[in-house]
Amino acid sequence: MRITVIITTLQSAQRKQMPWNIPIFLTWLRVLLIPVLTALFYLPFPWFAEETINLAAAVVFAVAALTDWFDGFLARLWKQTSDFGAFLDPVADKLMVAVSLLLLVKLDRTYVLFAMIIIGREITISALREWMAQMGKRNSVAVATVGKFKTAAQMLAIFFLLLNIPDFSRI
Repeated sequence: MRITVIITTLQSAQRKQMPWNIPIFLTWLRVLLIPVLTALFYLPFPWFAEETINLAAAVVFAVAALTDWFDGFLARLWKQTSDFGAFLDPVADKLMVAVSLLLLVKLDRTYVLFAMIIIGREITISALREWMAQMGKRNSVAVATVGKFKTAAQMLAIFFLLLNIPDFSRI
């Protein structure tokens, strides 16, 4: 009986530290897609045309972008929100966007100044949110509707730049 109580207590403590559920899995999937996206442009694939690699990269990015929406939606729907998920989700987003922008700069599909501004803004906002959370004022820097539109526009722009359709190049 006593061992069962100890095991149950340990399992409960582990769930509070890092919960494992579908929303958390989707967020981790987004993190794991970052090296896949990078590998598409750095590993030699001589049997694929450049257009095929661009399409594959855009699809990988689109899957990552969709997991960004689904993980939060499912966490709220199934009441599986957690402090860990609230931390990991924006980190995964920032990493995916930053790596994608750096790849686009390397591929000469966008300007380094644009990438620096966007990455700098993302880091600044993340730092501000963390600071406010430590002060107990997390709600004062909660994501607003305009931020969701910004993210959607940013994801669409990166998707099209990864596709490398001539009309969208050098945006």
